[in-house]
Amino acid sequence: MTSTDLLGGAAGPEPGASIAGAASGAVPSTPTAAELGGAAVGGAEVAPLVRLRGVRRTYDADLAPVRALRGVDLDVAAGEFVAITGPSGCGKSTLLNVVAGLETVDDGSVEVAGERVSGRDPDWLARFRRHHVGIVFQFFNLIDGVSALQNIVLPASIGGMRRRAAESRARDLLDLLGLADRADQLPSVLSGGQRQRLAIARALVNEPTVLLADEPTGALDSEGGLEILELFRRLHADGQTIIVITHSADVAAGAQRVVPMRDGRIAT
Repeated sequence: MTSTDLLGGAAGPEPGASIAGAASGAVPSTPTAAELGGAAVGGAEVAPLVRLRGVRRTYDADLAPVRALRGVDLDVAAGEFVAITGPSGCGKSTLLNVVAGLETVDDGSVEVAGERVSGRDPDWLARFRRHHVGIVFQFFNLIDGVSALQNIVLPASIGGMRRRAAESRARDLLDLLGLADRADQLPSVLSGGQRQRLAIARALVNEPTVLLADEPTGALDSEGGLEILELFRRLHADGQTIIVITHSADVAAGAQRVVPMRDGRIAT
């Protein structure tokens, strides 16, 4: 995986998006994935933002092949906040990686924002991530040798944003996420919660179509975890599509829809 892969990435060079709204209290009941696949607006069927059909992924291993995904079907609508849960080794992170185009599939199809992701070459996938995907990792994956501000500016510049616009966008995000006074500090002096907020700012800088988060509270204490959950709720209220992999009952309860996995399949 290259440094460009780890920098998240997403759509468009305009620096004007912001986080608005507050978390609602109760989590509303939501339709199933099958029901979401055929939603109609104005008499026309609207395709899901993320669609997986019959996705299989197997890894070679010394003793026997590991079937990480075994025919997964999943739809995620635009603006949804989905938590994918399940025991370790059930295929959650592999599912997230194939949505991001970080791993190939052996069979089936993956589509994001109307684009076929499965079967593409690495250059196409790198461009796809820059224009559609923001990624938040459990252990932050920040660049320790540069400031908080530059951790956000760099992926914006890679995504094609002009330097001045990138710095303006980065400062806006730092302000919105409560890190304005940390702009010139290195990630190593920040708390765990602050580093994860910085990682989320980096993932949002190019205004991603979908935000993917792999155990974003796993390396945090309970206070830091609740802080990140509140941030995700605010992002969701502002219309951001979010897919989170989590073992946390609090994160799952805060999502709009929970998708349980077991043994490489969506559990029913």
